[in-house]
Amino acid sequence: MTEKIEGRPNLSILALISFIISFLIARTFTSLSPKTVMVVSGLHIHHFWYGLIMLAVGGWLGISYHNESLDRVAAVLFGAGGGLLGDEVGLLLTFGDYWNGITYTFLIVFTAFASTLILLFKYFKTIRSEFTGFLRSNASFYVSVFLAAVSISFILGTDDIIIAAVSSITTIVALIIICVYLAQHFRKRR
Repeated sequence: MTEKIEGRPNLSILALISFIISFLIARTFTSLSPKTVMVVSGLHIHHFWYGLIMLAVGGWLGISYHNESLDRVAAVLFGAGGGLLGDEVGLLLTFGDYWNGITYTFLIVFTAFASTLILLFKYFKTIRSEFTGFLRSNASFYVSVFLAAVSISFILGTDDIIIAAVSSITTIVALIIICVYLAQHFRKRR
């Protein structure tokens, strides 16, 4: 018996909101009360341990049961656990610097990436339709020529390898779009 797996973007959004709220609560609590710590047998128990437990329980519930209420609980637990873990990224990566700026960078990058994925999955058909329409229009050709010219000028004008790499990728994407447009244009003429 095979079941069709349905996309459940509402659970993804619930997990993302739980992630953000959990992160903000942990960061606020730690900022307002930095001396409050749990010490057991001389070991400082960081809240990323609670986050790992919540991630494990939320993940287990999410894959073990198919129940709408439990799915919501699993999404909240999973998101909240991720938020607690994400709050201590700086501590984990620097071995002790809780206030390291990488934590905020992680939060912003993760939130942007997760939000983008959720929107892509939810509106995939609409996005594909719009992108296909764009590729068939004259605007795609003009935008791609402009993008390729700007990217090439960045490649030629920089010594920074990251800017050169990103500009190279952008140039390649622009050239692919130009080729697709030209192929469609010549196919129509026949």
